[in-house]
Amino acid sequence: MPKLSVIVPFHNVQDYAPDTLRSLAANARPGTEFILVDDCSTDATGEILERAAAGLPRARLLRHEENRGISAARNTGIDAAEGDYLTFLDGDDWYAPGYLDELVGAAEELGCDFVRTDHVRSTGRARSVKRAPARRRDAVLDPRDAVAPPEMETMVDYPFVWAGIYRRALFDPGEGAGLRFTEHLRTAEDRVFTWQLHLRARTFAAVGLLGVFYRRGVANSLTQIRDARQLDFIPAHDLILAEVAADRDAERFLPKIVRTYCAMIAFHAAGAHRYESAAARRLRHESAAALRRMPREVLERTLTAMDHERARTLRRLLGGATRKAA
Repeated sequence: MPKLSVIVPFHNVQDYAPDTLRSLAANARPGTEFILVDDCSTDATGEILERAAAGLPRARLLRHEENRGISAARNTGIDAAEGDYLTFLDGDDWYAPGYLDELVGAAEELGCDFVRTDHVRSTGRARSVKRAPARRRDAVLDPRDAVAPPEMETMVDYPFVWAGIYRRALFDPGEGAGLRFTEHLRTAEDRVFTWQLHLRARTFAAVGLLGVFYRRGVANSLTQIRDARQLDFIPAHDLILAEVAADRDAERFLPKIVRTYCAMIAFHAAGAHRYESAAARRLRHESAAALRRMPREVLERTLTAMDHERARTLRRLLGGATRKAA
């Protein structure tokens, strides 16, 4: 049985897949398996994967007959994984040589449910380091203690699931956390997963490893697209809000998710002019409806504590919705 399963979805990334695959080869070890998922690519990605899988030790190539999205591709990999630990990589990102050995070593030394790491952001030739916003490092902690306070950046604001390693048991049903990625979400799926991870797991740690490289500014990335797919941040945060509201620590965590949700709405509303016109209209309508669904007292405290510009944007949306309803 392998120690680590590395799950890598690919979709139309022919220009970047060779770099990704070379980085996997530089991390190949007897205890590591690579699960490559081709999410129905229509460019040369599929052929690149076939050639690479033939020469990459302990690699399996799985294919979707139709494009189902990154969440479904990751879930396909999870279902096929045999390792004691799982980690993820996107098909246009890459690893430094030997990084996976260090990652497994950290997980085994700390002995917790999951470990989060820093990562390197790559924009063209520029590089910058993004640190995981943990208060303590190299120590086993309660994941719930890394959720709040609402006004600070915390670990649930670090939704880069590929910057970490996870015990296989977290994905098992029954006594495990039963984690999976939400397949109907085209964006913001990582945010749902990150919140569920912190609410359902028992222990975690953050470490200062640098070895996963995140390629920014890719033209066909969903983060660069300004159509209705970006609006999935609304149902994504609705899912988080519902899970928090039903949680035993709801009173403790509701201020954090409401503030996060409000900040996301304000961010998208400020950039509404960059959306397609139909998507911009939907953004305003669905954002207003989302604000009305939030716990009213928590929402009012949140708006009072936010900076003036964002609070004004949100109150305008809320006021418009109230007038329309009247």
